[in-house]
Amino acid sequence: MSAAIALAERGRGITDTNPSVGCIIVAQGIVVGRGWTQPGGRPHAEAMALAAAGNAARGATAYVSLEPCAHESPRGDACADTLISAGVDRVVGALTDPDPRTAGKGYDRLAVAGIKVDRDCLPDGARRGLAGFVTRIKAGRPHVTLKLATSLDGCIAMADGSSRWITSPAARAHAHLERARCDAILVGAGTVRADAPALDVRLPGLEGRSPRRIMLGSGDPPAGWEAIRSPEDIASLGCNSLIVEGGAQTASAFLRAGLVDRLMLYRAPILIGGGRPALGDIGLDDLSQAHGRWHLADARMLGSKAIDGNRLEVYEAACSPASSPT
Repeated sequence: MSAAIALAERGRGITDTNPSVGCIIVAQGIVVGRGWTQPGGRPHAEAMALAAAGNAARGATAYVSLEPCAHESPRGDACADTLISAGVDRVVGALTDPDPRTAGKGYDRLAVAGIKVDRDCLPDGARRGLAGFVTRIKAGRPHVTLKLATSLDGCIAMADGSSRWITSPAARAHAHLERARCDAILVGAGTVRADAPALDVRLPGLEGRSPRRIMLGSGDPPAGWEAIRSPEDIASLGCNSLIVEGGAQTASAFLRAGLVDRLMLYRAPILIGGGRPALGDIGLDDLSQAHGRWHLADARMLGSKAIDGNRLEVYEAACSPASSPT
């Protein structure tokens, strides 16, 4: 199942509103097929893995990072039916599909067909990779990651606005990898007008995975961009995942609205002093409201500790309304 969950990562950011799923087919202890959701959402992971396995799938076990779908689609057969037709003996699923069109029906259909079904195998690992899909289904909006790159004293730029570069090349490369995993990326209208950011993915081999570009605020967006007027309007984007990159006013607006599910903080080993702060008012009336909102999910060093080591810390929402779906 860990391998199936890892395979699912290959499709993140390029499967449209479909979940990115991984599937491993095992026969007599040997992997005979594997697959993941393809660009645009089809074929599904199960179809890819079964095609690779061929006749070896009969009597085999399928490990799937999300319950096989059971609903009708003009784009292809339901995966539960495909597994039944292939003659697999057992299906192990990591996470029940939150989509009400399937939501347990896939498992039930498999069981009725005489296939052994094991549920909830490594659900937490699968849920992390499927956070965007789960949030869109349950909350009606994309899963939001807020990215902040700061100095040790919490600044995102010098007083004059210059910020190239606060973080190291290794940290910036990691941020581009995160962009490649998201459907859309957002900055404020002020940042668009002042910096004309490209917001693309500049990693060799991943250039084609640049996310949709969204501008928050008034005015006409640049060619190739989309615009929304408020953080709440992200529900209209129709995507699974969104990364918010700045600036301080935009970051504060999303936090104030309770629409941040994940904080991704890059901290450079520098002091600026008198620079521009990372955040403004986020709507707290008392210091006690700041506690218990986030829990640390990951921390690592990027770059050389001796020269340009940047610390990455990832926090997940613990008690805000936005955290409940995932």
